[in-house]
Amino acid sequence: MTTQKQQTIKLAVWTWSWVATLAIATFGPRFIWDDHQLLTVLAILTNLANGVMMIIANRKYFNIMDELQRKIHLESLAITLGLAVVVGLSFSLLDQTNLITFDAEIGFLVGFIGITYLITLFINRSRYL
Repeated sequence: MTTQKQQTIKLAVWTWSWVATLAIATFGPRFIWDDHQLLTVLAILTNLANGVMMIIANRKYFNIMDELQRKIHLESLAITLGLAVVVGLSFSLLDQTNLITFDAEIGFLVGFIGITYLITLFINRSRYL
C-alpha cells in the first residue's frame, strides 16, 4: 500500500473514532450511565484524546501531499475558516438579538463548516486539475 493510502486510512480511522467517542460522550450520560459524573468526564477526555490524534493524523496526511494538493486544500481551508468565523458570529448575533426563533447551536456551524469545505475543495480541485 502506498504511503498516501496508508495515511488516508489512518486519518479515516481516527476521524471515525473521534465521531464515535463524541457520540458516546454526548449520549452516554443520558442513555447508558445515568449522568454518572466520573464516566462522563472520562468519556469527554477520551473524546478529546481521540480528537488530538485525529488532528495529528490530519497533519501527517497533509505532509505527504504534493505541492498542488496542499495548495488546493490550503485555499479551501482558508475560505472555510473565514466563512466559519463571519457566518458563525453573524448567526450568534441573530440569536442574541432574537432575530431567529431558534437557538444558534454549534452543530449548525459544524455542519456549515463541513459543507463549505467540501464545496470549496470541489471547486478548487476542478480549477487546478
